[in-house]
Amino acid sequence: MLLLALVLLAGLWELYKLVIPADGVRVGDALILPRSDDTSMPHLSQIFGAFGKQEVAGASGTVLSSVISAVWYSLRLAAAGFAVGVVVGFMLALAMQRLRIVERALLPYVVLSQTVPLIALAPLVYGWSGNLNLFGLDFPVAVGALRGLSSPPPVQTELLRCYAASWWQTLVRLRLPASVPYLIPALKLAAAAAVVGAIVAEISIGLPGGIGRLIITYAQQATGDPSRVYAPIVGAAVMGLVAVGGISLLDVALRRFHTHQEGTW
Repeated sequence: MLLLALVLLAGLWELYKLVIPADGVRVGDALILPRSDDTSMPHLSQIFGAFGKQEVAGASGTVLSSVISAVWYSLRLAAAGFAVGVVVGFMLALAMQRLRIVERALLPYVVLSQTVPLIALAPLVYGWSGNLNLFGLDFPVAVGALRGLSSPPPVQTELLRCYAASWWQTLVRLRLPASVPYLIPALKLAAAAAVVGAIVAEISIGLPGGIGRLIITYAQQATGDPSRVYAPIVGAAVMGLVAVGGISLLDVALRRFHTHQEGTW
């Protein structure tokens, strides 16, 4: 399916360049459809050909090696933020499921946190900590885990209570397995948010070494080589695929915990 989607996207790209005028489509003074000239939308062959070009004239490194290095840097940054977000989110979910007063107090703020633009938080966290190891921190995991931990029907929890099961035993044997169908979609959202958060942070503060900084650098060279601008964008897309693909592998490993009543988002 992924390969088919990529082929379809490539076909739509080239079809757009073929059909839409080079200056785009305007209605009055408003540009309705973007330009399709080679400066704005290079052919895919030009974009992928840019990966083999030298990074700097006379240097041994290529654009591909620079993109791979930047992707690896940003991916580690996103993974750190993802790990922090998952741990914090899951701890919040456990606290809210255990104590209803905590849920009533925290859940509105957890939901509200999803509306804050990442770019607005970037300078703040950078100013507080001097680094970016908290970027990608997001709380879809808290909401998804709370729904999953609360999903077992009362008859099941009452049965374990009749067997004198402790809270910890109920959590491990019932609530955690029941939360998997809800937790996996939340982890996918968190992984995507971690990637976006890392890139937005790099762009907003100009942190060197990552894919966000590479996007800025190549954008400044757009006049000389427009196709090079898209190289780090392709790298960013690969980052997202890797992040979500890793969670999909986890989903396959935990497939036995899925029930007929899947978590929906």
